Order: sequence, then C-alpha cells, then structure tokens
Amino acid sequence: QVQLVESGGGLVQAGGSLRLSCAASARTFSAYAMGWFRQAPGKEREFVAAISGSGGRLYYADSAKGRFTISRDNAKNTLYLQMNSLKPEDTSVYYCAADRRTTYLSASYSVEDYDYWGQGTQVTVSS
Repeated sequence: QVQLVESGGGLVQAGGSLRLSCAASARTFSAYAMGWFRQAPGKEREFVAAISGSGGRLYYADSAKGRFTISRDNAKNTLYLQMNSLKPEDTSVYYCAADRRTTYLSASYSVEDYDYWGQGTQVTVSS
C-alpha cells in the first residue's frame, strides 16, 4: 500500500495562485506515475494533470494547460501542482493519485488506471 497525504488547499480569490503538495510513502516512488484529479459536487472525478515516474512526461487537461504545472521531487517522495490564474470553476476537491504499474516513462490520464488515492484537499476560488 502507498499512502498519500495532500496539503496546500484553501481559499483564494480569482486570479490568485496556490500550490498543492502530495507526500507519498513509497520506497520506489520514481516507479509510480502520479496524477492530480478533481471532483466538484454532482460531477464525476476528472483528470487535471499527470506525470511519469521519471518526471520526463507531463500531461494536462485542456482546462489546466497554461495555468497549472505538475512536478515531482523523487528524492523527497513528493508531488506538486502549481496552480496560477485560478478561476471559480477550479473550485473542487483535489486528489493526488498513484499508479502502481512500472511507469517511468509515461502516465495515464484515466482515473481507472490509478490504484492509490489521497484523502483530497478542498480548493475554493472566490469571484
């Protein structure tokens, strides 16, 4: 089992920035592709961004391109999501997820491919 602990959520005004962090308890953290997903009330969980185990492949939802940046520090077993130019429609519970497959060079954008999930952290963007 891999335990994931998110931090950094909160309340910000539209146009502001926020950085989410996800600490993972995995001795082979670099073997896991990692992703960020979000889920608003009444909606399905949706893909936001993903990164390969090596950190060399990045994937973004159209809604995140140009505003969000996913990164990882394998030495610290930590995943990040830098969110800039936030909009009210970004308001959601954000989840960190890990794919247990050996995915050094790629990452999935499908929620079904992820095996471990954090508890979620609330991000609220006011207008």
